[in-house]
Amino acid sequence: MSDIVKFFLPAACFLLLVVFFLLLPELRTCRLGRGEGRLDRVDALLMAGLTLVYAAAAFTGLGNTRSPQSFVCLEQESAQLAPDPAGGAVSRLMLFTGVGIGGYTVEYTAEGEPPRVVAELEQSHAEVLKWIPVALTEPVTGGTLRIRGHGNVWLGECVAQTEEGRGVPALSGTAALLDEQDLCPERQTFLNSTYFDEIYHARTAWEQRNGVYPYEITHPPLGKSIIGLGIALFGMTPFGWRFSGTLFGVLMLPLLYVFAKRLFGGRFVPGAVTALMATDFMHFVQTRIATIDTYAVFFILLMYLFMYRFVSGGRLWDLALCGVSFGLGAASKWTCFYAGAGLAVIWLWWVIESARAGRLDLRGFVKNALFCVVFFLLVPGLIYYLAYLPYGRARGVTNVLSREYLDIVLQNQAYMFNYHAGLVATHPYSSHWYQWLLDIRPILYYLDYLPDGRHVSFGAFVNPVLCWGGLFALFVLGYLAVARRDRVSAYILLGYLAQLLPWVLVPRLTFAYHYFPCTVFLALALGRCFDVMVRNLPRGRLYVAGLAVLSLAVFALFYPNLAGLPIRDGILRSWLPTWPF
Repeated sequence: MSDIVKFFLPAACFLLLVVFFLLLPELRTCRLGRGEGRLDRVDALLMAGLTLVYAAAAFTGLGNTRSPQSFVCLEQESAQLAPDPAGGAVSRLMLFTGVGIGGYTVEYTAEGEPPRVVAELEQSHAEVLKWIPVALTEPVTGGTLRIRGHGNVWLGECVAQTEEGRGVPALSGTAALLDEQDLCPERQTFLNSTYFDEIYHARTAWEQRNGVYPYEITHPPLGKSIIGLGIALFGMTPFGWRFSGTLFGVLMLPLLYVFAKRLFGGRFVPGAVTALMATDFMHFVQTRIATIDTYAVFFILLMYLFMYRFVSGGRLWDLALCGVSFGLGAASKWTCFYAGAGLAVIWLWWVIESARAGRLDLRGFVKNALFCVVFFLLVPGLIYYLAYLPYGRARGVTNVLSREYLDIVLQNQAYMFNYHAGLVATHPYSSHWYQWLLDIRPILYYLDYLPDGRHVSFGAFVNPVLCWGGLFALFVLGYLAVARRDRVSAYILLGYLAQLLPWVLVPRLTFAYHYFPCTVFLALALGRCFDVMVRNLPRGRLYVAGLAVLSLAVFALFYPNLAGLPIRDGILRSWLPTWPF
């Protein structure tokens, strides 16, 4: 960590503390409101407007809607094509690789001559579902190019090209490699190929859908199954494997509005909170990549919404829905167990408060506890267990009550635990939990230098307005929860800490995107501060609107580095020396 970053973290925290203590007199006497929770037509229109505007931005430039769909497995057979001599000399091939690990050997055979190797390519786990250029050792004209594979590799398309990149049509060849020649791009980009952990999760989604035992088994299966729903709708294309995550990111906005409405009431504050999330960098970038974090955050938001409905109304139906949401989240990613621990603390808090107020006797406690056993242990356990159906199908085991199916589930739990507990790795864009608090080290997902001097880059980090403003809001909520016994502030703070504190103890490699679940609670923390401002300051609404507009302006400024638009050096400068854009 550079000296400037070492200085920045304590200096920023000190400044936040100074401002906080200056506000203490106001916080001691400010009015605190409670949410109304009822939605009307105006709420629906406001939610719909924010959601539709965000959806338009999120789905624009998401990825190609067309990619090769027919693949040939080269493990036991070879493929070939005969380039048209009239098309010019072939200097390279553009291959669209499918799943698998292995390699390719390209042989050229001219009439009356023995075959000779003109290209070789090794396909690692990182080279799946990508357009890859393969240069030939010599230009060839006419004849036959034969592609042999070793290992379990699948090839989707093979396009012969001249040195200038012009396509050379094939007179004949393996049908699966020649049926989608028009889809070949000029170069590999994130719009036509996988990037970052999509090489694992998009691939696994395809494997689970096609009865293949997956390569990536370090996370539970449900998140990849949800990715597979987008593939079922739009094919094995970049748009298809990113669709579900983007849709869930869009759906987070009305959920957050409903949650904020329940917490704070009115329309102005819930609208401002939703606008903050809609303009957050992490939310925008992370939901547009085919990884499983989006589903974990979605279900965390859902389970905390239902738990708040329960503790503020006492309806068992809400507690049941909270448990189901917990099960779906845990079956997507283990980080949801952190959220489950937070829910357990909140439930225990509710039990103690209800007992003190005389609303809960011993019989009621036993009944509620047994209800929690059903909906937070048995039902989530069943959801988690059934999520492994694609694994069982790949092994020919369809009876979920069989010993073979149980062994598949148990063996994967042991593998996942050992993998994460024993992971020793380095990464140039890794970061520690304390760096997340102030946006010190984003993770760079993609970087590509274009021939015209421009470059494309984007990564995951939090909008500074939300990150830095939210951190200050947490100090305010801590005071309100302790000194003013504000239950809303305490609830939001517990949700945030449940997602952050476990990472303090995790020694393994971590990244900025692990902070993603915390951003929901940062937005709600600012929402509580907005509520205080609106209720107690003459120009409170103006200040809140100004902060929301500032968040939008910062989002617009960084948009090229979030959506992957080509830019030139100097158009956008990093605010911190540790930002890699």
